[in-house]
Amino acid sequence: MAKPFSHFITITKHRHQVIRHCAKAGIFFQGLRHDLSKYSPAEFIPGAKYYMGTRSPNEAEREDKGYSAAWLHHKGRNKHHYEYWMDYNTKTKRMEPIEMPIRYVKEMFCDRLAASKIYQGKNYTTSHPLEYFLNAKPRIIIHPNTSALLEKLLVMLKEEGEEKTFEYLRKLK
Repeated sequence: MAKPFSHFITITKHRHQVIRHCAKAGIFFQGLRHDLSKYSPAEFIPGAKYYMGTRSPNEAEREDKGYSAAWLHHKGRNKHHYEYWMDYNTKTKRMEPIEMPIRYVKEMFCDRLAASKIYQGKNYTTSHPLEYFLNAKPRIIIHPNTSALLEKLLVMLKEEGEEKTFEYLRKLK
């Protein structure tokens, strides 16, 4: 199968999984808008070029170029990524993370869950999204409250399952 077609299938399967999860989390209409920028030329062309099927093409683009233009485009347009929530603090004169609104943390959780399912396939377990987050946590710049909430949700997923976690998400305001 050609890389562009395989990439299209992968991002579409992922997006549809996120939409299903967002519906369970009580943010269905937000889910419908999830990752639409991945179909734009700025993201789709590099995604197809670097497609591997087992991990994000952004990683391969980074290895090739030293950065991912597709990721820079993506994170600047999608509020469910903690990287979007960075701004200049006039008091410290530094770029700093901003606490994410709850609705985008919900979408971020749905996104991570869907990505784990898509990339892990039959090897997926409810502990995988938490393991992925904990592995990256020492290296990422995320607001402490956002990090704590995401971790709480991922622990809940691992220990109590999807049904309880989505029930909690629907009530979370």
